[in-house]
Amino acid sequence: MSAPFLSRDMRPIIAGALLIAFSILSAGCSKSSPTAAKESRPAKPRNEIGAVSVTTAKAASRQVPSYIQATGSLVADETSDVAPEVSGQVIATPVNVGTFVRQGTVVARLNDRDARLRLQQATAGVKQTLAGVRQAEARLGLLAGGSFNASAIPEVRAAGANYDQAVAQLRLAEANESRYRDLVTTGDVAQSVYDQYRTQRDTARAQVNNARQQLEAAINTARQSNEAIRTAEAAVESARSQVSIAQKAVADTTVRSPYAGYVSNRPVARGEYVTPSSVIVTVLRTNPIKLQLLVPEAEAPHITAGMSVSLEVDAHKDRKFAGQVSAVNPAIDPVSRSATIEVAVENGDNALRSGMFATAQILRSTGNAAVFVPRAAVFSAPNTQSYRVFVIEGEFAKLRVVQLGADEGETIQILSGVNADELVATSNLGQLYEGARVKLE
Repeated sequence: MSAPFLSRDMRPIIAGALLIAFSILSAGCSKSSPTAAKESRPAKPRNEIGAVSVTTAKAASRQVPSYIQATGSLVADETSDVAPEVSGQVIATPVNVGTFVRQGTVVARLNDRDARLRLQQATAGVKQTLAGVRQAEARLGLLAGGSFNASAIPEVRAAGANYDQAVAQLRLAEANESRYRDLVTTGDVAQSVYDQYRTQRDTARAQVNNARQQLEAAINTARQSNEAIRTAEAAVESARSQVSIAQKAVADTTVRSPYAGYVSNRPVARGEYVTPSSVIVTVLRTNPIKLQLLVPEAEAPHITAGMSVSLEVDAHKDRKFAGQVSAVNPAIDPVSRSATIEVAVENGDNALRSGMFATAQILRSTGNAAVFVPRAAVFSAPNTQSYRVFVIEGEFAKLRVVQLGADEGETIQILSGVNADELVATSNLGQLYEGARVKLE
């Protein structure tokens, strides 16, 4: 028996039923593979994700000190090769290398026996010349240190008295001669009597002249004796000068330090014979100590005496030493094209030693403008070994690679990458990225 054929009226019904069944089957397949449906959806843009809440701060600009970097070596402020002023044999060397000596400290002694003998001889010479002065004064009847007065000399006084007596006798003889001359004229006395009185007058005149010469001779003798005193006194001064020379010769046998410092060398020993050209000890004055720096030619005109300097040495890495520029060499080295700068550094504890290498910073008189941001605004990128900051522009974060400078408390200097007055993010930096939407707290 053959299968019955479908009628034409049933075909539309069957087609509709098949379409409904296919739709149901398709819906069931969609529910069984949700992952495929999810992947088929288009992804939302990143800027449509929720905004990141951040705190912000403004990059500040302020003046910071400006420095000139330089290197150099420390040298003693003064170096003295101490030598004796006289020749002799060394009998003592009371100091050793490394000893601190004050100004005037004895660093060596020489044999002073000969010098002391010469001093004794000179002292005796003074006593001898003083005796000569006293003897000359005694001749004139002067007391020690008395002033010269010719009329007070006994010989002069005696000669003066004889002269006065002769003058008196002359006056009497002249009076008698005048009176008897008149009597002869009148004929009251004989001529022979008058001749006698005239002879007495002439004799008296001769006696006056003789007495005057004796007085002048006595005065001249007194003056010569007084000059003998002056000569003797000059001899005393000469003898005293010899004593001073002898005393200096004794003192010169003791060699002393010219200033306070440290003994760096002592090449002689006890028993050696030294001369004024021999070096007894070398003394270094290390407070203040001197730092000699070489600065580039371009920086030399900007350095003047009195500028502050900070320096460090490897021996004291935990310390910074302060100094001041004390001298600027006006000449430029034609080979290195640099100038030599001298810096005086306080070194009371002798921490700095001559020969040490130092790194220094010379503070300029004017500073530079620098940009500072909070430490919280800077984060490190380990992969690129760089430092980054997010600058907020409107509602978005912009990533900046920055170069850091010096730390100052809670802020840090930005050498490049951020400008003054720009707004930087200071929180939730780990959630930010280039172009991230932000919400300011």
